Amino acid sequence: MFYQVKVVIVGSTGYGGIELIRLCEQHPHIEIGALVSTSAADEALGSVFPHLSHVHLTLSELSIDHIVDSGDIVFFATPAGVSSRWIPHLLDHDMTCIDLSGDFRLTDPQEYQAWYGRESADVSYLEQAVYGLCEWNVDAIRTADFIANPGCYPTAVLLGLLPLLQQHLIDPHTVVIDAKSGVSGAGRSAKIPLLFAEVNENLRPYKVEGHQHIPEIELGCRRFAGQEMRVSFTPHLIPMSRGICCTMYASLAKETTVDDIVALYRDQYSNAPFVRLREPGQWPQTKDVTGSNFCDIACHVDERTGRVVIIAVIDNLVKGASGQAIQNLNIRMGWPETAGLTGFPLYP
Repeated sequence: MFYQVKVVIVGSTGYGGIELIRLCEQHPHIEIGALVSTSAADEALGSVFPHLSHVHLTLSELSIDHIVDSGDIVFFATPAGVSSRWIPHLLDHDMTCIDLSGDFRLTDPQEYQAWYGRESADVSYLEQAVYGLCEWNVDAIRTADFIANPGCYPTAVLLGLLPLLQQHLIDPHTVVIDAKSGVSGAGRSAKIPLLFAEVNENLRPYKVEGHQHIPEIELGCRRFAGQEMRVSFTPHLIPMSRGICCTMYASLAKETTVDDIVALYRDQYSNAPFVRLREPGQWPQTKDVTGSNFCDIACHVDERTGRVVIIAVIDNLVKGASGQAIQNLNIRMGWPETAGLTGFPLYP
């Protein structure tokens, strides 16, 4: 018999926060204890999001006492630099914390400062945070009271690359990642490059000089596959609301067939309910995973060039953020990993 837990969502009016509300409301073992939003405190949730006018909850200010009094678990769906100030205090109150921002994903304070352009959290908390890539770190997540939810791009990239890296089937120095994301990945704040007229009928690369998810990807490759590497990673903004498609290229380190690679992935992810593998010659698309917690993966071996192509697609707001946060909570609480996450992708 599973007991109910109360959760607090900090950053409730961002895209990640509102997706957490949707998923928590349909979860059989979760009750929302409080919704925190510094930009809309004291407003009814339905007045900020009319599509949730049937959910009679009021947004509140960010306060340690209020969070501690309102729940057992706290999600931080906030911009960089927020959770690092508040989570240490909540850990002192024995709260279980799941952070959806990038504040605790890296373990080196200097690396965080270099890539995020701000001072990092204390190194003791960086080391304490358990990296919540569910399919590769499940044993550590089961006993974790502090989970750093992976970024959207790293989730798709690592799920796609790690089986080949772990088995030394690809040359880690040849990995090139071409990544494309919908506009919601940039957040809900008003920015000129995200205006409809700027995004519509347009495809734009951004942060070509260096995206903050690069060190997280490289750390994940070291952590789970034991591979030191430097990836070439170029993200692009595409004119749709949701979805990520990562196409990854690498030179094969030994002669391998696509059937061998598919068999490897099927074995690796045999107990992973949210990783779906395509048969050779079938290619995933973002529409296949929209609104769901699935990651769909396909591979191709190019015998002419000696390279392998891996394609991974996710919904950036679900498997790339809030859905994976719920999946982490399910694992931590000993619930079925799929609890509250069994909804079908939205189609068309």
